[in-house]
Amino acid sequence: MSEQLALKGVSIEYPDATAVTDVSFALPKGEIGCLLGPSGCGKTSLLRAIAGFEPIRDGEIRLRGNIISTPSFRKPPEQRSVGMVFQDFALFPHLTVLQNIGFGLTRTDKEQKAIRIREMLDLISLHPLAQRYPHELSGGQQQRVALARALAPDPEILLLDEPFSNLDSIRRSQLAAEVRALLKKRKITALIVTHDQDEAFAMSDQIVLLDQGYVAQIGSPRDLYQYPISLFAADFIGAGKLINLEIDAAGNLVNGWGKLSSKQWPGGNEGRIKLLIRPDLVVFDKNKGHPLYIVEKLFQGANYLYHLAMADGQILSCLAPNDVDHSIGDELPVRFRLEQAVVFKTEST
Repeated sequence: MSEQLALKGVSIEYPDATAVTDVSFALPKGEIGCLLGPSGCGKTSLLRAIAGFEPIRDGEIRLRGNIISTPSFRKPPEQRSVGMVFQDFALFPHLTVLQNIGFGLTRTDKEQKAIRIREMLDLISLHPLAQRYPHELSGGQQQRVALARALAPDPEILLLDEPFSNLDSIRRSQLAAEVRALLKKRKITALIVTHDQDEAFAMSDQIVLLDQGYVAQIGSPRDLYQYPISLFAADFIGAGKLINLEIDAAGNLVNGWGKLSSKQWPGGNEGRIKLLIRPDLVVFDKNKGHPLYIVEKLFQGANYLYHLAMADGQILSCLAPNDVDHSIGDELPVRFRLEQAVVFKTEST
C-alpha cells in the first residue's frame, strides 16, 4: 500500500522549548490517522509542520513520496496540496455557504467551479442552505461547510485540528462518524488532531499516541485499547484502572484474585505489578466474587457503571447489566477476567 504521508525522525523546536522529538510514522493512501495526546504533547505542532506553517529542526516530511519539509527546505503551504479544517471552522462570515466552499477554487474556470461546488454541496447534503451565511447555521452544519471548503480543491491530504471540540458530546460523536464515512467513501487520506480518545476511536484507522513530544505508541484503536505498551498508554487510553497487586512466582495474585497466564507472567520471581483492568473485565459474580463496597454508581441505560473500593482503598470500575441494581454502600461481589488484563511489572521482592 502506497504511503500518502510519511514522517521520518521529525523534531520541532521553538526558542523556549522542544515541541516534538524524533517522530516517525506513515499514513497509507485512503487511511485516516490521528495524532492523540494530552495538551502540550506536540500534536498541533506536528500538524502545522505538515501543513507548512512550522519549520522542522530534524528529519523529513514527504507527501506522495515528495519531500515537502527538511531542516533546510520548506515548501510553501499553498503549494502543498493540503486541505485544512481548523478548530473554529474559520468560515468567512460575509460569504454564503456556496461562496465559502468555492473560495479556494481560484484557478478553476467558472463552469468547473460551479460543478465542483455542487459536488461538495451534494457531499455534505446542504444544497437547501447554499445561500445562507455561517451565523445562520448550526455548529454541525458549519463543520460540514468547513470540510467541504477544504476538500473542494481536491487536496492530497486533509488535516483536521480538533475539528469537533466546539460541539456538544452527543453531536460530536455523531458528526465524527459521519465525517469518517464521508472520507472513507471518497478514499480521502486524512490526519486528525485531538485530545479526545472517543473521537480518535470513532474517526481513525491508525493512532499516533504522543507523550511530551515523543511517540508513546502507534497502532489501531483496538491495539492501543487492548495492548498498551506503557503505563502512560494504559492510563490515557480507555476507562480502565491501574491496580497495584502482589504476585507470587507462579503467577498467583494475592488474596485469591486469580492466576495470570504464563504469557502474562513468565514466572520465576515474586513481585509487585500494576494490572490494567477495564470495567468490562470486572464481572459481577454472586457465587465466586470478592465483595467490594460500592462508592459510586452511574446508570448507562443497558448497564450500571459501579466504582468499587478494594480493601486497601484502591478504586476499580465494574460494568454490570442494569438488572444488577445495588445501592452505594452495598457490597458487590466481583471477579477479574484476567485473560484480557494487561500486566506491568513494577518491582521484585
